[in-house]
Amino acid sequence: MSRNVADTLVERLTQWGVTRLFGYSGDGINTLLGAVRRAELPFIQARHEESAGFMAVAHSKYGLGQYAFGSSVADDALEARNRPDVAEDTQPEERGVDLGVVAATQGPGAIHLVNALYDAKLDSVPVLAIVGQQNRPALGSGYQQEVDLNALFADVACYREEVTTAVQLVPVLDRAIRSSLAHSGPAVVIVPHDVQQQEESLPAGKHAQIPTSNAWRPSVTVPDAEALNRAARLLEDSERIVFLVGQGARHAQEQVRSLAEQLDAAVVTSLLGKPYVDESAPNVAGVMGHLGTTASARVLSECDALLIIGSNDPWTEFYPEPGAARAIQIDISAARVGNRYPVEVALVGDAGFSLEALKIRLTRPAADRALWRDLVEREVLSWRTLCKERARMAVHGVNPEAVVAELSSQLPSAAQIALDVGSCVYWYARQLRLPPDASAQLCSTLASMGGGVPYGVAAKLLDDKRPVVVLSGDGGMQMAGNAELVTIAERWKQWDDPRLVVCVFSNGDLAEVSWEQRETEGDPRFKESQHLPRFPLANYARMLGLAGRVVTDDSDLAEAWAWALQADRPAVLEVHSDRDMPLLPPLADEQVLAKMRAGLEKEANSQGLDLLNAYVALEDSLEGR
Repeated sequence: MSRNVADTLVERLTQWGVTRLFGYSGDGINTLLGAVRRAELPFIQARHEESAGFMAVAHSKYGLGQYAFGSSVADDALEARNRPDVAEDTQPEERGVDLGVVAATQGPGAIHLVNALYDAKLDSVPVLAIVGQQNRPALGSGYQQEVDLNALFADVACYREEVTTAVQLVPVLDRAIRSSLAHSGPAVVIVPHDVQQQEESLPAGKHAQIPTSNAWRPSVTVPDAEALNRAARLLEDSERIVFLVGQGARHAQEQVRSLAEQLDAAVVTSLLGKPYVDESAPNVAGVMGHLGTTASARVLSECDALLIIGSNDPWTEFYPEPGAARAIQIDISAARVGNRYPVEVALVGDAGFSLEALKIRLTRPAADRALWRDLVEREVLSWRTLCKERARMAVHGVNPEAVVAELSSQLPSAAQIALDVGSCVYWYARQLRLPPDASAQLCSTLASMGGGVPYGVAAKLLDDKRPVVVLSGDGGMQMAGNAELVTIAERWKQWDDPRLVVCVFSNGDLAEVSWEQRETEGDPRFKESQHLPRFPLANYARMLGLAGRVVTDDSDLAEAWAWALQADRPAVLEVHSDRDMPLLPPLADEQVLAKMRAGLEKEANSQGLDLLNAYVALEDSLEGR
């Protein structure tokens, strides 16, 4: 039987190391799906192309620590570079790349992918989209489902190309994958239906035929010595140092810990950097930003030196005042250095190597930073006390902070956390202390709702021996999560460990937006816009053959989490939480509080006003304001 272009495409994906294809069918990729079936490449059908896209992005995010597009290969190369005595046959081997790949048909299928691809772009994650297109003779006629796909993906893709002949397929696919890996972003390959059906033809090296290969390795980028020397002198001359740690430090956790200890530095993280820092350490002040901690806000406001490590966090109002701190930034991308804060020294290179190189250059006697160390540790202790007190607050319904605080005490060490977007991210950032072997991912910079359950599915498929916990609001569930519970119900019996817990903060409100309306506008909650109908999630889960339980009281949380984490099948916890739990930024000023109070007064929400005042009074008492 002759091979067609679709067969070539699937074979090339497997040669690159791709282990599964996420997607949804349609006539524009029928030939591709036939090739997937023949090759027995696992196909993961989501309920919607956007969810399939989120799954592919999450597959790459959770795999960043394991595969060749993570820094581990660069770390190997750096070690080899620094060890010329290592024999050639012991140098790091080439590895495949288990890249997240999603497929969709033309028209609406392609359009549905765009949101997830922007998630990959804004969080700097490689992912590949293979998109069908109408037959070439019909293009330009306004044919059914005809969309200008090159225009559609123009802004989001770091590489995009339409394959118009069989001989073009392999070179385009190779370039797309290399570009996605090299630029840490989404690549799109468009293959019209009739091209998929063409007989296989590989480039022979003739004129305009370009043979390529699937060889790829990350570049090894190191800062120059002069910049490292300047950075070391800056740190030695500083008395109140803060490290801002982002996801770029995922392979430099020990280097971050060691250097921070040597410099008596406080450590704060971006939201994406939270999983890569041990928050039990006395100098770790937690997540920064609007959803961050009082300790992070305090130390950032009082530092005289800021070392940004692999972070592009957008919460610029929570950085030190411009000019108040001398700044160094370490980033693998020269384009991001100085992107959020005025930087005095730019270190473009691998985070682990850069931190090691800085450490050995700290040759002067250490400054006496005892006062700073004591202040940092006091702020961290104060924050931890505040967390406990907030989780104990009496509210109407279940205290959402208590939900995550209890999870923190029971979370299995190897768990994978998936987050939707909304108020649940605040409780994760503030209340959940991740065990050393746990991982956590979300649609962070784009902050799109609906990704929580798709992320959880992708995490489970990547390693089904590890338990998965999804934290979502009822808004995210009603947008996409409820549908993807069907995907879980279809697949869970194939998993080695069936534990996948979906915890839903069901408060009948788009709570984050309601609090934003109060904080930024001084407006009341707009019920017609914010109210969500109650959906019987626990019953729905049981209808699907999953476990389901409703939680209506804080006193039931410990037993409910234990039940869910020990269940013999995926479980849904439908937690009836209080929508009025304040989403208060750390150390909020009086102007912010006045707007929040005005909004609550306009909606005659006395319960919410009382809770806000109690929340502020608790913070004031612990912060000594």
